[in-house]
Amino acid sequence: MIDKRVKNAEEAVRDIPSGATLLMGGFGLCGIPENCIAAIEKTDVKDLTIVSNNAGVDDFGIGLLLQKKKVKKMISSYVGENAEFERQLLSGELEVDLIPQGTLAERVRAGGAGIPAFFTPAGVGTEVAEGKETRDFEGKTYLMEEWLRGDFSCVKAWKGDYAGNLIFKGTARNFNPMMAAAGKICIAEVEELVPPGELEPNQIHTPGIYVQRIFQGENYEKRIEQKTITKKA
Repeated sequence: MIDKRVKNAEEAVRDIPSGATLLMGGFGLCGIPENCIAAIEKTDVKDLTIVSNNAGVDDFGIGLLLQKKKVKKMISSYVGENAEFERQLLSGELEVDLIPQGTLAERVRAGGAGIPAFFTPAGVGTEVAEGKETRDFEGKTYLMEEWLRGDFSCVKAWKGDYAGNLIFKGTARNFNPMMAAAGKICIAEVEELVPPGELEPNQIHTPGIYVQRIFQGENYEKRIEQKTITKKA
């Protein structure tokens, strides 16, 4: 068993260079690698390309990296909660590639599975299809999309072991497992880090073969983007 533990987030992200492509796990603000993002914010790296379902909010998540002008390009499916993102986009400071959510998920999954391209009906006849190959199958037009891979991926799991095996919880499972598989170097932060043999094998969502570094995170805020409660009558 290879022990993949590192001391903390700062050590885990130490060699991420400027210009790197980062795959960020999470859905909304759920399951985002809070510690990794905070550590990257403190470094001097810039010109990052970030692949993520969303761009966080102004003062949390990837929004922190946008505030520090560390992001050159965002590849996302939803960015509606981030005013700084909107400002940088409209001013031309930030390159943006908006992708249908299902297509984004499949492009990353394909990257992890070693599948260079696939065909999907999503985006046919829209701006998404500009410059891309289309092909008809059984009388329906499909759009060819290419895989997405990263130099590094940063994911957050509920529980993991020293070998990098990961278990995600609830909504955090949406994008984290595929991001983990599609990065050349996967950095995993976990709420609980346990010795080998303590995780039930049938419950593991991401095998340790995909993970190169793992550490136990701390001080998780777990913010809610839009908190909605039922008012009493």
